[in-house]
Amino acid sequence: MNRLNRRGQVCVLGSAEPGSRAYEMAGEAGELLARLGISLISGCGSPATRVAAERALGAGGLVISIIPSGEMPDADWPATVVIPCGMGDARNLLMALAGDACIVIGGRAGTISEVCLAWLHKRPLLPLVGCGGWSDGLLDHPPDERRNSPILAWSSADELQARLQSLGLAPPAMEGETP
Repeated sequence: MNRLNRRGQVCVLGSAEPGSRAYEMAGEAGELLARLGISLISGCGSPATRVAAERALGAGGLVISIIPSGEMPDADWPATVVIPCGMGDARNLLMALAGDACIVIGGRAGTISEVCLAWLHKRPLLPLVGCGGWSDGLLDHPPDERRNSPILAWSSADELQARLQSLGLAPPAMEGETP
């Protein structure tokens, strides 16, 4: 992928409630993406995707929010760029296609639809494991047998950074630095 023309882009998909470990990890993921210079793509609709966006913005990152409605959200929406698509749940295809990879955190029915679309379009999946939801079982139970893209599980920010590096989305760790 040519990094001279554009930043890497990673979608953050999923759901988790405030106070849960998955919610905290979503925030850490958003902050990490910002520190690595990777644009975060999110609907910002669930508490987990919203905290990822807020933490990315707080760390100086670029956040693009693709929202289902056709209307602009309130001015305090946590995004640098908002794209109101007016497509309702069909927006999930845009989410799946917008990233070079997709971080999956917890999740419910909407999350699995985005995951399946990302899989069909060969986007690498980065599921958070050990926190519940769809992301926990994704490594052992991919959407189907085709092996369309890598599924690279993570359970800490360091592991997520290593996965992003393995995909060429983050610069390699410097000598003596942990990923």
